[in-house]
Amino acid sequence: MARADGRSLRRRLVTPEGVDLGVELGGAGARAAAYCLDLLAMLLTLALLSAAIGYLTRGSRSAEIIAVLWLLGAFVLRNGWFILFELGVRGATPGKRALGLRVIARDGVRLTGSAIVARNAVREVEVFLPLTFLIMQAGAQRADAWLAIAALGWSAIFLLFPLFNRDRLRMGDLLAGTWVVRDERRPLGSDLAAAPAGRRFTEAALDLYGEYELHALEEVLRTGQAARLAVAASTIRGKAGLPDDDDDAGFLTDYYAALCARLERRRVLGRGVADKWQRGAR
Repeated sequence: MARADGRSLRRRLVTPEGVDLGVELGGAGARAAAYCLDLLAMLLTLALLSAAIGYLTRGSRSAEIIAVLWLLGAFVLRNGWFILFELGVRGATPGKRALGLRVIARDGVRLTGSAIVARNAVREVEVFLPLTFLIMQAGAQRADAWLAIAALGWSAIFLLFPLFNRDRLRMGDLLAGTWVVRDERRPLGSDLAAAPAGRRFTEAALDLYGEYELHALEEVLRTGQAARLAVAASTIRGKAGLPDDDDDAGFLTDYYAALCARLERRRVLGRGVADKWQRGAR
């Protein structure tokens, strides 16, 4: 569940475990720059694809076959690029990663494949289909000024849509229930984990969560609010099958320190766990 935090780009994100996360939405400028970087990378890939098609069909007299292969390759590239990269652990295309952005679900649960497909399928209607139609009409010398204005106006409406809503949502984000947020990756092993853990936890209990949940737990500990501490402690105890010792703050501090050490060891071994969903798929 997401809640607004004033008129800034900071938002509160409540996970199913009841943990309150603070996220910062990606600004319109950063998202546009990331999109341009992805487009540039796609154009370079498309140029290589065109060269490969030209080489494989050299000597062929069928321009229609070459055109169909090129259009098919361009369609697969522009849709597969965003979907495949955002389905990854980082939830970000190369352009988003360069600008420190990632895609998350607005309800705090795992980002699903259907949401990723939905948010990117809408982009085909927003931008590529009208522009492709316009290019094809121009190539056939059937395009006129009004057709060009209509196609460009259609794309402009969707491209500018994030500027007219407070959560900077594309139409695809609105339909898929997603946000594009700042990827605030902080190093593990902060001052909260400086002291050695007083309690001991089994590997099964520590393998319940990953780095994402570690940072969420850090936020809960830093706020020190009793209600949030109680919810987080109850959730972890329930999942790990641990008894209640009436010391939520102490329990969470020890669990945080142990989880931090566990994740550091896994990272050194090249087996880092980004979140609990990745852990469950291992």
